[in-house]
Amino acid sequence: MSPSSREITQWLVAWSDGDQTALDHLVPLVSKELRRLAKSHMNRERRRKPQGVTLQTTVLINEAYLRLIDANDVQWHSRAHFFAIASRLMRRILVDYARSRYSAKRGGAAEQISLAAAEGFSVERAPDLVALDDALDALAKIDDRKSRVVEMRFFGGLSVEETAEVLKVSPDTVMRDWRLAKSLLLRELERRS
Repeated sequence: MSPSSREITQWLVAWSDGDQTALDHLVPLVSKELRRLAKSHMNRERRRKPQGVTLQTTVLINEAYLRLIDANDVQWHSRAHFFAIASRLMRRILVDYARSRYSAKRGGAAEQISLAAAEGFSVERAPDLVALDDALDALAKIDDRKSRVVEMRFFGGLSVEETAEVLKVSPDTVMRDWRLAKSLLLRELERRS
């Protein structure tokens, strides 16, 4: 039986209030959902770059756990709030990993080709995680809420209702933000490519 949203929220609030034993109760309740989130992030990356992802799902989960446990000053409001933050952390971990991999010596991920082969070479490629992260950052400068809606829905897998709960807006507002944000992000990604 899966834990109720209310039960998770109660343990989160107790943890926020300084009850360290609450974390012992909370971890087993959120582990399955964190694993689902991490797999979702990793699968999305593997679809974008089938041979390019070497980070393991377990490493992503463990790193997210460590960062969540270190987040002592967060006042958790609900299960949805917790998973929104967890998703943001996973996105940040993946983006940091991608940036470090591609900034390696000798051109990072730049493909080495001969001049003869370059003649028919196309530079067109699908947007990657770093480009999407940059586009989300640009969107956040224009409208932070729309950026957070994308982050929670796309990266966090939160429902419209859960996103509305975290942002303290109506579900209709989330849907309007979601539609507009997708179109703004697409335009930004096209502009960058």
